Amino acid sequence: MPKSSTGPAPVPPPAAGCGEPAATPRGRPAGQGGRTARTRWFTPYARLFAPPGTRAFALAGLLARMPMGMLGISAVIMIATTRGSYALAGAVTATGLVATALLAPLVARLVDRHGQARIAVPAVCLSAAASLTLVLCVRHDAPDWTLFAAYAAGSTAPNTGGMARARWAHLYRGSSPEAEAARHTANSFEQALDELCFMLGPVLATFLCVSLFPEAGTLTATVLLLGGTLLFAAQRRTEPPVAPHDGPARATTLLRTPGLPRLLAAFLATGAVFGALEVVTVAYADGLGHKGAAGAVLALQALGSGAAGLAFGALRPAGSPGRRFAVCVGAMAVLMTLPLIASTAGSLLVLAPALLAAGMATAPAMVTGTTLVQRLTPPGRLNEGMTLAVTALLGGIAAGSAAGGWAAEHLGGSWGYTVPPVAAALAAAVALTTAAATGTPGPRARTPGKRR
Repeated sequence: MPKSSTGPAPVPPPAAGCGEPAATPRGRPAGQGGRTARTRWFTPYARLFAPPGTRAFALAGLLARMPMGMLGISAVIMIATTRGSYALAGAVTATGLVATALLAPLVARLVDRHGQARIAVPAVCLSAAASLTLVLCVRHDAPDWTLFAAYAAGSTAPNTGGMARARWAHLYRGSSPEAEAARHTANSFEQALDELCFMLGPVLATFLCVSLFPEAGTLTATVLLLGGTLLFAAQRRTEPPVAPHDGPARATTLLRTPGLPRLLAAFLATGAVFGALEVVTVAYADGLGHKGAAGAVLALQALGSGAAGLAFGALRPAGSPGRRFAVCVGAMAVLMTLPLIASTAGSLLVLAPALLAAGMATAPAMVTGTTLVQRLTPPGRLNEGMTLAVTALLGGIAAGSAAGGWAAEHLGGSWGYTVPPVAAALAAAVALTTAAATGTPGPRARTPGKRR
């Protein structure tokens, strides 16, 4: 299998100082201040996409990831509409979540060992075949157990987001400030794409299933997943080379890597924030008689996160990743109190801007967490490390959904919104120990770097 060049990594020219956009050149006419400000915010992204092939794999990765916001809700609508049971639909998708948690790290380990294209192509073909089997089983009234088996088999889809981040990490490898700034911008960009998929995916899936036919969402998601992953795998010149097989070291579980278990625990708690916020918001909107508006209100949270992620990527990272992670997760814990306060007004119009503001802290937290995963994980196992982070998030989403659903049903009113800030506070507490475990100072300590 052809491998990528292992020559010097292309890194961007020196960027702005820590936490600030690039400085405006002196002597610039005052009338051009607005244009200069916009230019300096986009400069890190222009530098990021300078190497050949980066735009191609980023676009293919977006197509391949759009289904992650579509498949779950498409399956729920399809099964509930044809079988008349939301309980069955929920049980099937929950089984798929468990299967993903078990299979995704194994697929990622194979990707690291044998290469992205060599594993991603057969894995996505198997996943697509399983999704088509699910459609046929639903369409032809097959026994319920076939739905569980087909949906679980679809969990072999590779983690395209993790593979894209591994490509950026390879292109901008090294410990120089320029390389670290480029990886920070890349992680911010990828997080914004994730938020875009979670914002548009459910809307598109619901529209297709309701306007066309129940299976339309699953079929469209399958086509996007298959086509996007094949296009992504075809971009060979940006594919990271396979690291040499190092015997016992590769057989060692990543969970023994110092600092990584604590980081995964923080991801678990962060996932609980996302899961609880979604369920509680749907229940809250339903209680006000506006259940149909829940999706639009939740989209504002994703919009705020995506916008904050792009803005965060334009800034030069300040201090150590562990310190930044603790600060960002702490900010998320503070901002997650806004929906709780707003919910006491009993109005979606008041809740909507609170969710928008609360979402602005989630992307920076995820970006800095991803940066820490890349730093802690051995270079030859990046896909596996980032997939473990995704698995922890999925587990947290499931736990948060259960906790939020219980609070919304048994406590009612605004009490359900107590779950997200509590989970975020737990994530912040774990993040502080993560900063200490990775040898980085806590948020109150001084850092060697200063803003320029």
